[in-house]
Amino acid sequence: MKLQVALDVAKLDQALTLARQTAEYVDILELGTPLIKAEGLDAITAIKAAHPDKLVFADMKTADAGELEADLAFTAGADLVTVMGAADDDTVRGAVAAGRKHGKDVVADMITIVDDRVARIREVSKLGVSFVEIHAGLDEQAKPGYTIDSLLDDGKQAGVPFSIAGGITAASIKAVQDSGATVAVAGGAIRSAEDPAAAAKALKSLIR
Repeated sequence: MKLQVALDVAKLDQALTLARQTAEYVDILELGTPLIKAEGLDAITAIKAAHPDKLVFADMKTADAGELEADLAFTAGADLVTVMGAADDDTVRGAVAAGRKHGKDVVADMITIVDDRVARIREVSKLGVSFVEIHAGLDEQAKPGYTIDSLLDDGKQAGVPFSIAGGITAASIKAVQDSGATVAVAGGAIRSAEDPAAAAKALKSLIR
């Protein structure tokens, strides 16, 4: 299982600092949507230039014009780009087409609530994405009673390649790996730590 750090900050200098602190211990550097909105596609280029040996994940959350938006992100240096899993099938197919053109990967982000998440995960996987990110956003995580268990259960049921994003910590990362996830996405557990490098190292050490 790979470890992905979500650079959930809105300033490029902060993102570069966090990436520098954690790159030794993670496999994937994710530019969060607020960072891309605040700093533009140049932020993707800057992170990739600073860490050419790492996979750079652009969380575009594309909901329309899939091929165009994915092409822009791949051209800027992204290795993985997200498209919304609840978007129109043609939007997903367009993003996948851009990925194939660049020889890169498209990830379907399932952060949006749908009637049957497992069914949609299976549907969108057939459209050619490399894997599906089963994702609870910050607002969902803040609700009383939230646990990561529902994400893990959906991943197990879906039976397709998936990642998990939604409050992963040292206490839950073993369960994430046991669920069969190919990628664990850690945000606050690293970003908000007093020592982000030590936090990333500790999480990495828990992955078998």
